[in-house]
Amino acid sequence: MKALKLTKIAAVVLLASTTLTACNNATESDTAKENITKESPSTLKNESATNQPELLPGFENRLNIYKEVTLTADLSHLSANQKQMLALLIDASKIMDDLFWQQAYSQDKKSFLASISDETVRRFAEINYGPWDRLDGDKVFLTQATKKAHGAEFYPADMTKAEFEQSDFSDKMGLYSVVKRDDEEKLMSISYSEIYHDQMNRAAAILDKAAKFADDKEFSNYLTMRAQALRTDEYQASDFAWMDMKNNPIDVVIGPIENYEDQLYGYRAAFESYVLIKDLAWSEKLAKYAQFLPELQKGLPVAKKYKAEVPGSDADLNAYDVIYYAGHSNAGSKTIAINLPNDEEVQLKKGTRRLQLKNAMRAKFDAIMLPIADELIVPEQRKNVTFTGFFANTMFHEVAHGLGIKNTLNGQGPVRQALKEHASALEEGKADILGLYMIRQLLDKGAITDGTLEDYYTTFMAGIFRSIRFGASSAHGKANMVRFNYFQENGAFSRNEQGLYSINIDKMTAAIDSLSQLILTLQGNGDYQGVDSLVKESGVIGETLAADLARLEAASIPVDIVFKQGKKVLGL
Repeated sequence: MKALKLTKIAAVVLLASTTLTACNNATESDTAKENITKESPSTLKNESATNQPELLPGFENRLNIYKEVTLTADLSHLSANQKQMLALLIDASKIMDDLFWQQAYSQDKKSFLASISDETVRRFAEINYGPWDRLDGDKVFLTQATKKAHGAEFYPADMTKAEFEQSDFSDKMGLYSVVKRDDEEKLMSISYSEIYHDQMNRAAAILDKAAKFADDKEFSNYLTMRAQALRTDEYQASDFAWMDMKNNPIDVVIGPIENYEDQLYGYRAAFESYVLIKDLAWSEKLAKYAQFLPELQKGLPVAKKYKAEVPGSDADLNAYDVIYYAGHSNAGSKTIAINLPNDEEVQLKKGTRRLQLKNAMRAKFDAIMLPIADELIVPEQRKNVTFTGFFANTMFHEVAHGLGIKNTLNGQGPVRQALKEHASALEEGKADILGLYMIRQLLDKGAITDGTLEDYYTTFMAGIFRSIRFGASSAHGKANMVRFNYFQENGAFSRNEQGLYSINIDKMTAAIDSLSQLILTLQGNGDYQGVDSLVKESGVIGETLAADLARLEAASIPVDIVFKQGKKVLGL
């Protein structure tokens, strides 16, 4: 399918109005059908092999798209108490992993995996947290499985969007509840702390125990408050406590956090966890950038009313080595940077913390970014694809989440609620574009002294190819498709007869500014239809790009990484 051409002004408005999403374009009846995920129960190993799920034809080459990386870090500077605490944090993280399986897939994890006889196929299912290829539009790759529900397990399988929107019940758009049917078949919500009661309480008890081993008082306080949040579904106080931590060498991000798994509405948060070791030397280098946020907000290329919000001045940037991933963060593509909390009130009062996961980032750069550059970038610009550029683009993407607008200007409430299932993808697109805007501004101010604008732009272009391979079901992948087509229409890059891409610095700069204006306007207006149109018109992969991506596959370049991790790997 060819990417649709956009006409000048109409295209720009349309383009922006539909950006980056994991949307549900089905009719009401289609939605109901797609939400039904009643697979035949997986059989145990001792049952007939004919009833076991098998790999569907055409997926043989997908089984090797992940490169395994051992997740380690230097723990020699940590105390005995801190190492004991790390072991407990990993134990709590494993519970988050089990909870995410329940949110993603209705079938029991152990019986499902045990039913797959082929070890390689079983590992692929484990990486994807179910029978759907998360880096290929959630395509079903096993027999006896049906299409992944847009609402995962957050909503009843037979619920339509019309039924949901016409229903009135408590916590309808809640972050921390599951929608079920009551005895009269009417929709209702059940809080996470109730429906996952046993697991939440076990995780909370482990965090309470870990707090006793924490040498840093602020971190101990955060762990205690986070434990209480798991028991009560009240997370804001612990988010504020997390923002107040400055000196702890260990960190953990744990609980129901991101909304990407809920592709039906983007309301419900999925469980995940990261256990982290702070890189003090790198963090010190990054600390200076947060002070520029208020100034950069004022300079955004958009009308004043769309940048009137003042980002929190207490934000900070730090680099970490990650030693454990669990749940949503570990499913399919692996996160390499974190920008939290998501709570809009906390963001406006305190800002956010941006955590760069340096060891995971380096693994992706070496295994994926450099080979992509060799395959798709013109020889004279390949030297401009640098780890400094990759690290900075990733970091300022996360910083840029703090810029722009969090609440609509026309009374529709937070942007997250107004744009529904499109909110996450549009926000990711905003962060990518404004991250480049920030880098350009900081280079001009002399605040960034490493690298050139050409380095950052060329590295960003190689990064688009990397992220597009995550597929349409990914908010990041969808955002990159829209941006690729927008850049192409505006001449930000060109492609020669050999299929190699080169960057036009001036036109890239102009495209960044115009797309920034478009996205911020869509968010401020809460323009759901505009974003929906943008995705339909330009969130597609054209024939030429599809052929270029196939070249990456033919060259056996990994799509992403997967981890060998855990207490044994770390010597704990």
